[in-house]
Amino acid sequence: MNNEQIKHLEFIQNVITRMNTNSFQIKGWSIVIASALLAIYASTKNNYFFIAAIFPTLIFWFLDAYYLNQERKFRGLYNDVAGVTDKPKEIKLFAMRPDLYTGGKYSYWSAFFSITILKMYLAMIIGLVGIFVYFEFYINKGA
Repeated sequence: MNNEQIKHLEFIQNVITRMNTNSFQIKGWSIVIASALLAIYASTKNNYFFIAAIFPTLIFWFLDAYYLNQERKFRGLYNDVAGVTDKPKEIKLFAMRPDLYTGGKYSYWSAFFSITILKMYLAMIIGLVGIFVYFEFYINKGA
């Protein structure tokens, strides 16, 4: 492998790292925003704040799936440029073509329903609904 191929792999790896960092930050922001809106809901007892906590969680779920999808496509590109796949695609030197990777594990919905993302956001939504039910049926009824 020559220096240009190694540099190409470094470029691709930098994109993969950026996608991974974005995904991590989205998870953090999702938790922070949902927690803040849940705290407002708990203090005001206004159901709109509960709905407002669910909505950004869903939006962040879609956005996180997008970044995971892009990351998977660039991993496919990386593997083809490195020549570690059985049937590598023909990639020109320094070409960044994630659009060549579609379907199967490269589909958006595969990323959306991946175990790591599904566990995170489904747990958040179930937790938010559980807290809402707790406040509505136990805390508010006792007040």
